[in-house]
Amino acid sequence: MRILVINGPNLNLLGKREPEIYGTKSMESIMIDIQQTWHDICFTYKQSNHEGNLIDWIQATGDRQQETGYAGIVLNAGGYTHTSVSIRDAVAACNIPVVEVHISNIFDREPFRKISLLTDVCQHSIIGHGTDGYKEAVQWLIEHQ
Repeated sequence: MRILVINGPNLNLLGKREPEIYGTKSMESIMIDIQQTWHDICFTYKQSNHEGNLIDWIQATGDRQQETGYAGIVLNAGGYTHTSVSIRDAVAACNIPVVEVHISNIFDREPFRKISLLTDVCQHSIIGHGTDGYKEAVQWLIEHQ
């Protein structure tokens, strides 16, 4: 089984940026934890601050499932969650399950963060569970394949 983990803008700063909101764990540390938990799963991690990269990765993975062998995508689109119709459309066209993850509870934050353009096109959402949300997303994909 293969799972793609995609992070959007500013998530390259995990562990450094606003630790009171996002915690002190780096994404490298989170991915190590995930890989140590599921030795038999091949994880690919991608992060970009550029919207088009996220769209390209979602399309390439979801459109060519047979070729790529990916069973699902864990997606934290960061700020694009609230603004990107294009990422929403890419997820809606995806042929494999996509699980939306947010470290903070977007519903308890600023008004502009309370709206997710992705929730209704993702198969599942994990919001406000801290960095453990990534592991929960992987577990959900395993249980629902």
